[in-house]
Parts: sequence; structure tokens; C-alpha cells
Amino acid sequence: MKKYILHNLEIIHNRINLACEKAGRNPNEVRLLLATKTVSPDRIKIALENGQTLIGENKIQELKEKYEALKGTLHENHFIGHLQTNKIKDILKYEVTCIQSLDRLDLAEKLHQRLSADNKTLEVLIQVNTSNEESKFGINPGAAIELIKNVSQFPTLKIKGLMTIGLFSAEAEKVRQCFKILKNLQQEIIRENIPNVEMKELSMGMSGDLETAIEEGSTIVRVGTAVFGARMHPDSYYWNEGTIENKE
Repeated sequence: MKKYILHNLEIIHNRINLACEKAGRNPNEVRLLLATKTVSPDRIKIALENGQTLIGENKIQELKEKYEALKGTLHENHFIGHLQTNKIKDILKYEVTCIQSLDRLDLAEKLHQRLSADNKTLEVLIQVNTSNEESKFGINPGAAIELIKNVSQFPTLKIKGLMTIGLFSAEAEKVRQCFKILKNLQQEIIRENIPNVEMKELSMGMSGDLETAIEEGSTIVRVGTAVFGARMHPDSYYWNEGTIENKE
């Protein structure tokens, strides 16, 4: 298993490096986030003990189940799934450093209340639905700036950028349009010069489309299956709105 995971990590880093070279970018500008949904702690630790530092969970239950096994291994944990407001306390309890999926004001308000009570701050990315698919979470691109302006009023929430899930399609140019929308939105937000808002991160690109995402400006690519192997269900199962709402 170790050789398998390390071999796959080498392939992914080579893909990232080649994509950066093609795009004229420094590979140090792109971080690899290991998407660890359904991946056991022993397999995650192989990656963490061999140079990887960033993982992402998209279900609170898995965050809880793996916490004890992983807390002794140095790493940073982002939450990349849909977050229900009644699970906020768990996000803080299990030491998540960034929520990549903030997509609505009521969630921001409740996060702020909890963080204020605990005298903490938290980094967040605003999730944008660039594919216009009903099965995807995320704010509509046209409403994103208004949401960001509202969220920026909460001093406990540190907006660091944007996140999106590209269209599930084998046609690279259709997927590319999703990433272009996010990049253009980032530039528009930068021009707005909103106080307390940074736009340094673009979290976009997964196992099948990371090259396209890097060409369009991604700073975080989220890769799971290409490192740890295929899951029981396709990615769309884990991102589907109804499924996540019922299973979380």
C-alpha cells in the first residue's frame, strides 16, 4: 500500500509540475490538498509522513472518526464539503483551519457567533457554483460579491479566496469555462478592494482536471482517487446536495 500511494503521489506532483511549466507558473504557487473522504487513517498517514501536509474532509462524521488517529501527525485540515449549521461546533473541536465551502450568509453568521464565543478566528473560502448545476452547492457567481461584502463584516472570518467544483465532464473546454468564471470573479473582487478580504487562493481542480485548473490559475488542487485509489461511489455521489444533506 505504501509503495502504491507514494508512486501515485509522485505521478500527481509530476502532473502539477508539468502543468505549471506549460502555464509559465512556479510550482510552489500550487498546493496539493489530499481529499481523504472514505480513506482510512493509516493510508492518510503514509502520505503525511512522506511530505504531504494538507488534507481535506467533506463529511463531519469522517472528521470525527479520524481525528484521534491523525492528530499526532503534523498536518493542516481543511473542510471541503457542505457544512450544516448544527455541525459548526465540530469544525472547531476537530481543529479545521479553513472552511472551503462557505456559500451562504446564515452559515457565516452562525460561524461568527461561535468563533466570537470561543475567541477564535477561521480562514474561509467562498464556494461558487460555476457549473450552474442544481446538484452542486455554492453561491451563484452573480451573487458572490454581495455575499463576500456581507461576510467581510465578521472579524472572526478571514476570507482568503474562492473555491469551485468544475463540471463533471470529459470535455476539458467545458470544464475550463468553470475555472475561467472563478478566475474572472477573483479579479473582479480584487478590483472592488473590499476591506478584510484577500483573494490569494483559488481552490479548483481535482484528479481528472487539475491541469486545466492550473492553467486557469488554481492555487489549490484537491486530489483523492488518483492518490488513494477509486472509491466505492463516484465523486458526484459525495457532492450531490440531497445525498450529503441526508448522510452527513
